[in-house]
Amino acid sequence: MASVKQFQVTFDCADPERVARFWCEVLGYVVPPPPEGFASWADFDRALPPERQGSAFACVDPSGAGPRLFFQRVPEGRVVKNRVHLDVRVGTGLVGEERLAALEAECARLVPLGAKRVRLLTADGVNESCLVMQDVEGNEFCLD
Repeated sequence: MASVKQFQVTFDCADPERVARFWCEVLGYVVPPPPEGFASWADFDRALPPERQGSAFACVDPSGAGPRLFFQRVPEGRVVKNRVHLDVRVGTGLVGEERLAALEAECARLVPLGAKRVRLLTADGVNESCLVMQDVEGNEFCLD
C-alpha cells in the first residue's frame, strides 16, 4: 500500500491572491516562482482566459517542510463554520500565563494584517488555552 508523502491544503475563497498573501505573512510562507516563460505571476495571470484570471494562487513553506497552500476562487461565500481549519502553533509547550502571552502577542501581530480575534478558549483541565481567529475572508483558524 502506498503512503502519502505530501499533501496540499486547499481554501475556497473570493480573492485567492489576497488570502494567500495573508497566510504567507502568518506562516512565513512564500509565493513560489511563476511558471517558466513568465517574469511574474501577474504576467502568467494575464495570459489566462479572462474567466480564469485571478482564480487561483498558492504559497509554500520555504523550508519545504510544511504543506503547500492552494487558494481557489468560488462564487459562494462561507455560510457556516468551516469544517477544516489551521491551528497556528505559537504556544507549543507553554502553559498558563506564558501560553496566554504568546497567543496574545501573535494575535497582536496578525490583527493589523487583517485577521479578526473571535474568542479565547481558556484551559479547561484537558485542553490548553487557544485563541480562535478569522482570516481576511472570515475563515476560522486557531492560535494554539
